Amino acid sequence: MRILSIGREILHEGLMIDSITASSLPEHHDIEQYDYVIINGGDGTIRRVLTQLHTLEKQPVFILNPTGSFNVVAKIHKAPKIENVLDLLAEGKEPKTQKHHLFRLNEQIFLFSAGNMGDLQHIFLSETLRFGWLKHGILKYILAVIFLFPVHLIMTPFMLMSSTRFFIFTPLRMVKKLGSFYGEVPKEIIIDLENEYNMLELDGDIVTVHGRELHIRQAGNVRVVTQ
Repeated sequence: MRILSIGREILHEGLMIDSITASSLPEHHDIEQYDYVIINGGDGTIRRVLTQLHTLEKQPVFILNPTGSFNVVAKIHKAPKIENVLDLLAEGKEPKTQKHHLFRLNEQIFLFSAGNMGDLQHIFLSETLRFGWLKHGILKYILAVIFLFPVHLIMTPFMLMSSTRFFIFTPLRMVKKLGSFYGEVPKEIIIDLENEYNMLELDGDIVTVHGRELHIRQAGNVRVVTQ
């Protein structure tokens, strides 16, 4: 059994675990040799790692070690503590897994969230507040919600009716579609943003997309360890 840890060195008696930094991942061309890959970090780190690994012919099982502020993906799968997973592997047992569906926005991969509505404003302000004692934890996100609440209250109905605004949040899949809000990603969504350069939110990251037309579609799945 081969295990790779990305983003943090992890040691466990009885297991051989290789460790690399996330930035050095493109230099490693033998990822298919690993049975399990541990991703240490928040939702943005998971997205960036899976962007590079989701097309592997032989997919490893991914173990999430959430260290971000929200850790939505880990919460979706009720990711167990890393120590418990490693103990199970050391005993020669296989942990339970679930599929996590991936989605593609043009050439970008995202896991559960994408948009240019209030989510973009919220992340932008939250990242602006990422300094000092607000750097870690969720307080910066709570403050951003409080500061932006009047704006969201007024603008959200108009954004939901706009053809150039959208918000995808798959944990709310029970609401399949409400205006320009999507709880599910259908076979394909095409959106004309009417601008060549656009700032978007993907899984809590702010990215710039070149091109006025967005093509959003399903992009397969990966296996994630769950409880």
